[in-house]
Amino acid sequence: MTRFDLSRVTTPFIELNDLKRITSAGRPSSIATRLFADAWAALVGGVALDAVAGSIVGRGLAAARLGDLDATVLLVAGVPRPAVRSILIEAAEAVAGDLLVPLRSMVEQGFDRDDRESPAGPAFVAALAMQPRAGITCPGKPRIMLEPPENHAEHCLMVALYGVLLSPLYGADPGRVFLAGLAHHFHNAGMPDSGFTGEVLLGPYLKTLMDHHTAACLAQLSPALRHTVEQARAVLPDTTTPEGQAFHAADVLDRVLQLNQYMRASALTPERMLGEMELVHAGPVKGFQDEVLRQAGLL
Repeated sequence: MTRFDLSRVTTPFIELNDLKRITSAGRPSSIATRLFADAWAALVGGVALDAVAGSIVGRGLAAARLGDLDATVLLVAGVPRPAVRSILIEAAEAVAGDLLVPLRSMVEQGFDRDDRESPAGPAFVAALAMQPRAGITCPGKPRIMLEPPENHAEHCLMVALYGVLLSPLYGADPGRVFLAGLAHHFHNAGMPDSGFTGEVLLGPYLKTLMDHHTAACLAQLSPALRHTVEQARAVLPDTTTPEGQAFHAADVLDRVLQLNQYMRASALTPERMLGEMELVHAGPVKGFQDEVLRQAGLL
């Protein structure tokens, strides 16, 4: 296995992971869930795979800093299109840093894509968005529930984003890794997730259930798209090819970094909140607010 300094991806990946939890008024679900749906709608609508990957990765990176202040919101408010593009690219670069360098053309072309209304995505998209992940399970031990749980659409979207950003490190085709990430949990569209424990208890019938529900998802795609998806999914059991390595690196990083949100929240202290994070930040009323907090015993 080729060794990389993967420590440099940890900070941007943690930031991207919060797309599973960022929401805004008037828009259903998390940004990650909506990007997952948008990706499949574009693919079903005939948009080329690399164009979809570039657009979704760029939008995801920008949203990690801007939240739902996306192109639609900015353009409707009257921000000129060239300025919108510059704002989004600056936000994406701020998150990804040098990880974006080998992917810059792909991602910047994605910002140029006109996000016209896409056709409705396949039924499995909504099913995966409603299917929660299992939490932490281990055979013979009680499940550790983590609230709020992520859903399978969020996990698949994050693996797809991470996979594209990791692809240059492994020399992998980013479009194929992106699609493998989007499609790797097809079976959970109809199969509730009971984690490692459930997989062990199902024994030889695990494959029966997975094959059944995967086939049901594939049947919702056109023959051409289905063939492309099946080719991408061929990397799932593989860690010898560049695409298999990039996919599995993305998958395991997301599974572990998902837990980071719970640990970060539980470790938050007043000193960090008010000091490093400047919850009460500089401004004309800061002196008064600090005095209120001191009198209340909170500073």
